[in-house]
Amino acid sequence: MSVFNQPRKRVIQLIFLGMVALIVSRLFFLQVVETKYSKLADANAHLRKVIYPSRGIIYDRKGRSVMRNEALYDLMVTPRNVKNIDTAYLCEVLSITREEFIKRIANARMKEGPVRPSVFASLLTPETYGKLQESMYMFQPGFELVLRPVRSYTYGAGAHILGYISEISPSMLADSSGRFSAYQQGDYIGRTGLENTYESILMGQRGIQYLVKDNLNRPQGPLENGEFDTAAVAGKNLRLALDIDLQVLGEAMMKGKVGSIVAIDPQTGGILAMVSGPTFDPNLLSGSFRSQNYNKLYLDTTKPFFNRAVQAAYPPGSTFKPITGLVALDEGVVTPDFGFPCSGGYGLCGRYIRCTHHNPGHAANMRTAMANSCNSYFMHLYRLSVDSKKWGGVVNGQAKWTSYLNLMGLGRRLGIDIPGEVRGVVPDTARMNYVYRGSWNSCSEVYVGMGQGQLILTPLQMANAMCIIANRGYYYIPHFVQSIDNDNSALLNKYKQKVSVAEHISDEAFSSVILGMEDVVTKGTARGAQIEGVEVCGKTGTAENKARIDGKVVQLKDHSLFVGFAPRDNPKIAIAVIVENAGFGSTYAVPIASILMEKYLTDTISAKRMPIVQKMMETTTMSKEMQAKSKIDSLNNMFITSTERDVLLRKILSK
Repeated sequence: MSVFNQPRKRVIQLIFLGMVALIVSRLFFLQVVETKYSKLADANAHLRKVIYPSRGIIYDRKGRSVMRNEALYDLMVTPRNVKNIDTAYLCEVLSITREEFIKRIANARMKEGPVRPSVFASLLTPETYGKLQESMYMFQPGFELVLRPVRSYTYGAGAHILGYISEISPSMLADSSGRFSAYQQGDYIGRTGLENTYESILMGQRGIQYLVKDNLNRPQGPLENGEFDTAAVAGKNLRLALDIDLQVLGEAMMKGKVGSIVAIDPQTGGILAMVSGPTFDPNLLSGSFRSQNYNKLYLDTTKPFFNRAVQAAYPPGSTFKPITGLVALDEGVVTPDFGFPCSGGYGLCGRYIRCTHHNPGHAANMRTAMANSCNSYFMHLYRLSVDSKKWGGVVNGQAKWTSYLNLMGLGRRLGIDIPGEVRGVVPDTARMNYVYRGSWNSCSEVYVGMGQGQLILTPLQMANAMCIIANRGYYYIPHFVQSIDNDNSALLNKYKQKVSVAEHISDEAFSSVILGMEDVVTKGTARGAQIEGVEVCGKTGTAENKARIDGKVVQLKDHSLFVGFAPRDNPKIAIAVIVENAGFGSTYAVPIASILMEKYLTDTISAKRMPIVQKMMETTTMSKEMQAKSKIDSLNNMFITSTERDVLLRKILSK
């Protein structure tokens, strides 16, 4: 071979080596570096199926599930696999137009891409699911049915407490804070109530199943015998302080009324019942018709979404007088023996403020003044509290008085474990300066001593104030959840800490207030709250109700209030009831509270008091205009009929 041919041979060899190196490097790039094509190949060969977990169950204090999970189905679509299907028939089954079909396919492609499944139609009705199940072979492989656990509420009660879940919104998924990083499009999330507060506990963890597909895109079985699958993990269960019998009975007695009931176990802070009237059946916000029911509830004139127990604030009226008395006793400005010479009114502020009593001795001491609900006595206690010389002036005195109320949980959020709680209003120095333009004294807001004026509280705060008196100086933060199954975290620790608020009040001083409240029940305005064999302490209230209509302040019918606790010693229930525009406290608030206390303490209602229960359930205090415009009753009968509710109530009352 000629020496001249050697360079040519090497050139050819180098060309071949270069081509091989180029091919190898390209293969390396495609298979190792660039993942796009491997993902497309996997997507063509494998089916990724999301397994949704069961949300945690919520139980009442007796272990009864107040909600359960039921199975509905979502219709999922993988846009790239939608080929040669009977579009007209699918649209007919789903009751949508062809234009809507095309729009949903486009949205699915935009949100999740062409090869990943997304929700095409969520929470199918049983009828729609039945039709699809029979004919799914006509729509595969592009469409599939995926099981979706949804909430169902056996008792149809506790909507404001339990809350509801719905599909996570695009705005949540786009949140840059990372709060919703664990969620994907199509996931459900707790929106209100306990579902919201304990979302991370209840939600569980999604599972993923990988299936192998054949050349016709039909699932053939698990990939690698399930080696890459992850199992769905169910959410943890919640155990509540709630007594569902009490809740159902309270909601029944508040039907046709606007107002609230809050009942608390003073020894733990656990909430036994929380009613906001009017309320709604929580089943309305679960399942296929959730959206249309939501719109109807949102527009209803009775504002059923508004949780009056924690979001509404009212003048407490005479129910505040025990607090006025305790503050004065704790500050040391009076003793239990302090008396006031009221002869029918209070005239020490340059104007005569009439009192409902004028008989001699009706305000001879704290207990007697409490029993007779003497306005003059408690207005004067407020003035003594803020004008005490030891504070160095009324400004400091008002600040000290405000701090006492704040310590008792008034004028601030208590920290209940459902969202939406408001602060209420306690007239601090800033408010006084604003209202009175910097010039004020103890007479400016003397009405707050008897629970009127610049003072509004939530029903939750009123009930918690009763816990303080019942416990003689302390409370636990009101809460629903007592324990979480299989959870060792410190999440609930704050609800187990005792909050002391009246360290300087002697047992004798507390007794003067408590015995006065017992006298209110035995021989005063709350005689209707008596329970045979039980020492009940309480206080009625008739709070003035003013509203601004067309620019004018109009006096409306008074609110009916009652607060109390029982038994007097070793108390087990504290309660606050308010019925708007219902007149005297003894008319509605007292009997409702008494029935609920009797039911909780004795697990029964005496036969002689059954007519009271019937009357409370049948009587309405709503205006005729509000009733005429409201659709709440017809909506509430969609899932649990009136007959079924009657059967449930008879069962509760017959225990």
